[in-house]
Amino acid sequence: MEEGSRGVPLGTLIALMVEEGEDWKQVEVPPPTAPPAAPDAAVAASVAPPPAPAQPPPPLPPAVHTISSALLRLSPAARNILDTHGLDPRLATPTGPRGLITKEDALNLLKGTPSSGAAVPVAAPTAPAAPPAYTPAPAGPPPAPGLRPNIPPLSIPGKPGAPGTFTDLPASNIRRIIAQRLTESKTTIPHAYASVDCDMEAVMKLRKDLAKEQVKVSVNDFVIKAAAVTLKEMPEVNVTWSGDGPLALDSIHISIAVATEKGLITPIIRDAADMGVQEISATAKALAQRARDGKLKPEEYQGGSFSISNLGMFGISGFSAVINPPQACILAVGGSRAELRPSADQQTLRTQQLMTVTLSSDGRLVDDALASRFLEKLRANLEKPQRMALV
Repeated sequence: MEEGSRGVPLGTLIALMVEEGEDWKQVEVPPPTAPPAAPDAAVAASVAPPPAPAQPPPPLPPAVHTISSALLRLSPAARNILDTHGLDPRLATPTGPRGLITKEDALNLLKGTPSSGAAVPVAAPTAPAAPPAYTPAPAGPPPAPGLRPNIPPLSIPGKPGAPGTFTDLPASNIRRIIAQRLTESKTTIPHAYASVDCDMEAVMKLRKDLAKEQVKVSVNDFVIKAAAVTLKEMPEVNVTWSGDGPLALDSIHISIAVATEKGLITPIIRDAADMGVQEISATAKALAQRARDGKLKPEEYQGGSFSISNLGMFGISGFSAVINPPQACILAVGGSRAELRPSADQQTLRTQQLMTVTLSSDGRLVDDALASRFLEKLRANLEKPQRMALV
C-alpha cells in the first residue's frame, strides 16, 4: 500500500507484522474468509433444553433504536463484522457516543442471530422465528433549542443541505502548500503595516502618450518599476530573514501575485530595476499566462526578493497582504480613484487620481521609520515617473 493512498477498501491488507528474526516472505497470508460462528452461540444451542410451548420469545433490541439507513454511524470493526455475516446494521442497538454502532454492538447482534451456514440442530422441533420486518422509525420531534441531536444531520448530494450540515471538499496539493506558507507567515513573521496615497496623474498622462505610439503598458507595470527602483535606492529594504539574522540581497527580483484556478502563485520578474516599463509589461504578461496554464518552471516562481499584489482591477481601494516568506515585504496596490484636493495655493480645488498602496513589512527587518521612508520614495517615483529613468 503506497503512502498517502485514499479510498482504500475496508479489509485491505496494508501491513504485515512478524516476530524479530522471522522472514516476512515465509509467512503465509490466508485469504479473507468469513469467521466461524461464535462459540458461545453454538454451545448454547447444543445444551439448551427444549423450548416450552408457551414460552415467550426472547426480547429483541428495542424498536425505538431502529435508525434510518441514511443516518447510520458504524465503527470500521462493526461494519466489517456486519458485512461479513450479512446482518442488517439497522437491527443493532447503538451504545457508542452520538449513536455510533460499536464492535461490541455488532457482536451482540451476531450472538442473537442464528448462523445461515450452520446445520439445523436435531433437538430443535421448530424453526426459529423470523426477525420482524424492518419498518422505518417515525421521525421524532426536533430537538429542543440548545440541545445537540444524538446523530448529526448529513448532507445529501443534489439536495439542499439542512441547517448544521457540511460537505468535505478535497484540497489540492497547491492549496495545501498555500495554506502552509500563509500559516507560517502569520505565525512566525511580525507583520507591520503602513499606507500612503499616490497621485497617479503623471502616470496616467504618460500611459496615454505611450498608447499614441502603440506602446501599451498598465499602471501595475509602473508600480513594478517604481518598487524595483526604490529597492535599488534603498538596499536596506531588499533583505531577507534567516535563522541567524538578516541577509542583504544582491539582486532585485519582483514577485507578482497571479490568481489561477488552483490558487495564488507568484512568478518572478528578475532584475526588474534594470528593465524598462515596456519590457516589464511584456515579461509580466508572459509569466501570468504561463501561470494560468500551469506551465511555470520552479525557477520562475522561486527566489523573489519583494512581492506586489494588485487588486485594483477588482474595484478594491485598499487592503493588506500577507508577507511571502522568506521575503521581508509585500506591497498591496488598490485601484485609482478621483478625489478633490486643495491645490498648492490652498485657494482652489483640483481633481487628483489617487491610488492607495499598503506596505506589509517584517518588523524584524524593516521598522516603521524605514517603511515610511520607503513609501515616501516610492510615491515620489510614481508621481514623477521621469525620476525612474535617472536611477
